[in-house]
Amino acid sequence: MPVGLTGREPAEGTVAPVSAPGPTRPGGVAGPDAEPVLAAEVLPEHEWQARRAAHVRRVDAWLEPHLHRRGERRAHPVEDFLFTYYSHRPARLRRWHPGAGVVLAGDAARAAYGGSRDYLGVPAGIVVDPATLAARSDSIRWIRDLLAATRARPAFLGCFGLHEWAMVYRLPQEEVRHSAWPLRLGAEGTDQVVESHRIRCSHFDAYRFFTEPARPRNALRPARETQRDLEQPGCLHANMDLYKWAYKLSPYVRSELVADCFELAREIRELDMRASPYDLSALGCRPVPIETPEGRAEYAAAQRGFAERAEILRDQLVRACDDLLALADKDPDPGRPSPR
Repeated sequence: MPVGLTGREPAEGTVAPVSAPGPTRPGGVAGPDAEPVLAAEVLPEHEWQARRAAHVRRVDAWLEPHLHRRGERRAHPVEDFLFTYYSHRPARLRRWHPGAGVVLAGDAARAAYGGSRDYLGVPAGIVVDPATLAARSDSIRWIRDLLAATRARPAFLGCFGLHEWAMVYRLPQEEVRHSAWPLRLGAEGTDQVVESHRIRCSHFDAYRFFTEPARPRNALRPARETQRDLEQPGCLHANMDLYKWAYKLSPYVRSELVADCFELAREIRELDMRASPYDLSALGCRPVPIETPEGRAEYAAAQRGFAERAEILRDQLVRACDDLLALADKDPDPGRPSPR
């Protein structure tokens, strides 16, 4: 059943009972005689509109340069990556959500969110419909278990970004992913770096782009089936993927958390490419020469800093998943077909 709100709208900072009346369309208003089953925070109109505006300003600083380049059919191998590798469209990143269990008060909320199948109209305003969580509980649990397993492992800081080098190993220049950019050490020098270092990449979505000659050189054999067993919190790509897991939890998690994960992923991508075999100095990307002891030390120090920041976000995502699963368990009719 859809979920509604009973009783009078509470004052700012209080909690209102949310109830389960008979069926209504998404964006519809619940009936007055429903039985309360869970609690919801109510955000007054001025508060949620301020948060939404702040989110849009923050995200637009990232989106506008990307959209401008896209309009001119230009590509940036660092700053465009998160928009091309991940499936979350710019418009979705820009759209603000308060997260599950938060009622947006006022007529403006109905105008902004009332037509969405993810939201439900209630007397106090608009709320993300928790009944839709039941259909997604398995995927939420999978994300939660992956994040928790990754968090439980020690960070390995000895990979030195060699995954990017393994992706171009023994490839002719025209087949290189970012072929418009030269290899800093040339093809032969790049191959020598791969051949003279031990590669230990634990991330499947990096390993799957290794060239065929590079794959046997990896100490591990990551696969989708073993992802939860191998991912570790020092991995740049595992920490970039926090953005993916955050947006896959949208609109049930607050958009500020999604943006925090995007911001971290954006910074990690810069290190990822500065430590890569490409010469991106024309873009202002100073190389991190991981083929030298100094470069490896610089990389490991930056990697450690990113791992510490990612730990905070990973913890927040695990807690969010726990809250969402608990909320899904409270759905009075989990067998109801989801509006998704």
